[in-house]
Amino acid sequence: MALRGLWLISHEQGAGGTILFSRRYPTVEKRAKCLNGASYAPVPEDSSFLKALLFELRLTDEDQNFIERRDGCSQINKTSVYALQAESGDLWPVVAFQKSGLIYVSLPLVEQPVTPHPPLISISGISQAFAILSGLLAFMNSSQKSKAERTAKIGQLPGLLMQACPLGTPLDRNLNGLSLENSHVAPSSHAQKPPAWRTSTYKGKPQVNVCIIEKVKSVQYDKRDVVDMWQVYGTVTCKVPVPPILGFYQLKEEELQWKFTIHLKLHESVKNTFEYCEARVPFFNRGPITHLEYKVSYGQLEVAKEKSLLVWIIGQKFPKSLEISLSGTVAFGAVSQEQPVDPVCTGGTAYIKLYFRILDFTLTGCYTDQHSIQVFSSGKPKISTARELVSSDYYIWNSKAPAPVVYRTLLF
Repeated sequence: MALRGLWLISHEQGAGGTILFSRRYPTVEKRAKCLNGASYAPVPEDSSFLKALLFELRLTDEDQNFIERRDGCSQINKTSVYALQAESGDLWPVVAFQKSGLIYVSLPLVEQPVTPHPPLISISGISQAFAILSGLLAFMNSSQKSKAERTAKIGQLPGLLMQACPLGTPLDRNLNGLSLENSHVAPSSHAQKPPAWRTSTYKGKPQVNVCIIEKVKSVQYDKRDVVDMWQVYGTVTCKVPVPPILGFYQLKEEELQWKFTIHLKLHESVKNTFEYCEARVPFFNRGPITHLEYKVSYGQLEVAKEKSLLVWIIGQKFPKSLEISLSGTVAFGAVSQEQPVDPVCTGGTAYIKLYFRILDFTLTGCYTDQHSIQVFSSGKPKISTARELVSSDYYIWNSKAPAPVVYRTLLF
């Protein structure tokens, strides 16, 4: 939802129109060129745009004759959305309405081809365009008693729109609620140009935040002929000395029930303080769980709402032995279309997936030395660092059934 352009036009009865304020957004215009494809029409210069708009609104003396394209019964407009004929093609949808001698105009971005015209209800930018124009109308009509006051308000529009619609994205329709107190930059020997999305300089102590995030992948089979694999990656290229959580998963059918056993062990070198840690046991291509008996040594087990997933909530810490286990039996009802399907996990082929996050820890021991960070700035920023270990595609496959070996040729 963005705007390609915004205009405020003065028009008095019997006189020509004058553009009092206009704002274009080149970044949004580039998006329009990509999204509209062959139906894209660039925004013309202000003079050409004004002429086409006044013609479409029938506000010029020489255009009072009947024109079928504009004045025909099939073209009755009740939405204040117009198509302007420009030299480069039709410009649509142009949102425009008049109030107290002023014409409020905007051109929202359409994130699809505009030929043929898609339904207005499918274009979310139109409502945003009306909202920002309504806010502009309220601002211009508040305590305006003379042309001098109107001129002063127009002079405030660049700063206000930088806050209300930065880079063409409407954020706040209430222009009266915005403040220009900090919109000026104090004189300094070093010129400081504020970014386009901020109208004032930052008030506060400068700071630099550095964070190292490692994500660990692991695929474990508990088989002699298949090697367990793991990988750590992130912003720092590194190699895993060990998988943080080692385990096995066994699932097999016995007397119309499925018996499962899960054993997990936390490596002694890993920090035993989790923000969260859980194992999810999905059962694809089966009906809903109708019977469950289990024994858990640590944590708690829950059945998801769709009755096809077991969630083993381990919590924020492993026990002192660093080993936990879960075993039990499960039975399923009739298969329905609402149950999840996976073409890979058929028969006994199944897996569990681990989700965990450890703050202030990395497997490789990588960290950021605050004293080694150099910031070339006139200020003295506060420097803070962080690191964390996050699971990513951490699988343990059923060792009692064949499993896809996707990491066999992984190079380290």
